[in-house]
Amino acid sequence: MRRREFVTLLGSAPSVWPLAVLAQQPTMPVIGYLNAASREANAHLVAAFQSSLADAGYVEGRNVTTQYRYGDGLYDRLPELAAELVRRQVSVIVVTPTTEALKAVMAATSTIPIIFMISDDPAKLGLVASLSHPGGNATGVNFFISELTAKRLGLLHELLPAANRIGALVNPNSATTGGFISDLMAAASSISVQIEIVHARDSGEIETAFSALHDKVDAVMVAPDSMFVSQRAQIAALASRYRIPVIYTVREYVEAGGLMSYGPSVPDMYRQLALYTGRVLKGEKPRELPVLQPTKFDLVVNLKTAKALALSIPPNLLATVDDVIE
Repeated sequence: MRRREFVTLLGSAPSVWPLAVLAQQPTMPVIGYLNAASREANAHLVAAFQSSLADAGYVEGRNVTTQYRYGDGLYDRLPELAAELVRRQVSVIVVTPTTEALKAVMAATSTIPIIFMISDDPAKLGLVASLSHPGGNATGVNFFISELTAKRLGLLHELLPAANRIGALVNPNSATTGGFISDLMAAASSISVQIEIVHARDSGEIETAFSALHDKVDAVMVAPDSMFVSQRAQIAALASRYRIPVIYTVREYVEAGGLMSYGPSVPDMYRQLALYTGRVLKGEKPRELPVLQPTKFDLVVNLKTAKALALSIPPNLLATVDDVIE
């Protein structure tokens, strides 16, 4: 080959080689992330998810990317948000924390792997064949938060043994509401406590609910619901304004100024979602991964809030507290 021909060929190579190299590069997987609550309310949970995803070998922007969708507590938005992720042809969809969100995704696709976190029993709802063998394209974490209702009522009764009127804040649009009310009524009858149910679908109705409750009840329980979690600062502020002791489902409320909570660690469950997501991205099938359940539940108390409410935590109850916020 003549020198001039070689130089010409070498000079033209960069216009050809990068295309060939790019064609050989694997496509970066895309995670679809659908959360029924708001972006602001879940920033710390997304951080936990991304951190554990990196532990599983997937770093955002380096070898994986995530498409985020948030329902902002408006459940009628979920089907379209789920459809958007399916149209995006994502590699896997992570869906949390409501049954409504999971149903929306499962209605949108039967082929894309789904990793979920919900409080309802997915086997009883027919969303998986069984907890040990899901059998379809979905698996994840089932935290049975609504089944802890009796325990929370018992803790509230231990804190306020003279209380005989308990308010319950519920979202009528939530699939967990029926089960929560049934569990609460059964638990209340066993200790002769009267229950006052109030409904709230949004921030405005939460304000109205507390205004209606404050002179009727001795304390309040907040039902499990992503909209309420998104509005946790508002709820804690209203409880403080009306001087109502309130027990919640997760510690995020207590960190926002709420009195006390009993439930599993939500960040820990998001970490598990990330580990399962990593396993699916590496080729494992959801049908082969059992639905997980938390084994540890924490009682968290905000002593500053208790002091503001002029409440003294009984020694026996204080001895069982897992974490104190001051």
